[in-house]
Amino acid sequence: MTEPPRVLLADDQTLVRTGFRLILGADGIDVVAEATNGTEAVEAARRTRPDVVLMDVRMPEMDGLEATRRILSGAPGEPRVIILTTFDLDRYVYAALSAGASGFLLKDVTPEHLTAAVRTVRTGDALLAPAITRRLVERFTRRGSDTAALHRDLAALTPRELEVLGLLARGLSNAELATRLHLAEATVKTHVARILAKLGLRDRVQAVIVAYETGLVSAGAHEDAHESGEQM
Repeated sequence: MTEPPRVLLADDQTLVRTGFRLILGADGIDVVAEATNGTEAVEAARRTRPDVVLMDVRMPEMDGLEATRRILSGAPGEPRVIILTTFDLDRYVYAALSAGASGFLLKDVTPEHLTAAVRTVRTGDALLAPAITRRLVERFTRRGSDTAALHRDLAALTPRELEVLGLLARGLSNAELATRLHLAEATVKTHVARILAKLGLRDRVQAVIVAYETGLVSAGAHEDAHESGEQM
């Protein structure tokens, strides 16, 4: 991916869009379209096919959650979505992650963090520290609910893959997984990639949600994980 990311900005606040556009542009990231509500965001995503969508949660006509669901409804070449919010650990963020968003940013994000976030998710990585993801899931997961089509049959996974998924859901990084399981980090990455492929998941954020919603991991049964770091 040598070309800079192409970004769609969806936010009903003109000042937010203007500020983000200037920050991204200064780092060589092209904003290909802007939207003031979810309806416009869905249309613009289909028309411009961006690599990354920066999506506000609360917008008129159609909110960012529904817009995320529609944009990530399985169309080929779907973009990565980063949710924008003023509230850390907001229930809407959890719902958006369940719908397929790759992470979230607070609107007071630094310019450096914003541009790094766009480039991170463009490459296929998720944009949440493991401990933050765990807290989100533990707080808002509702087993048996119909909040997301993330329930998967874990029978497709090998015992080792189930073990990796369980530890991943507790917030361990690849390096920590490798140490815990006495494996090479490259082997851990292979296991994670196979888990995502077998369960039809977009990234590690969704894998964490699946682990909790299927009961593989219970809320509160977590390991000590580093709070630092912004990627999974």
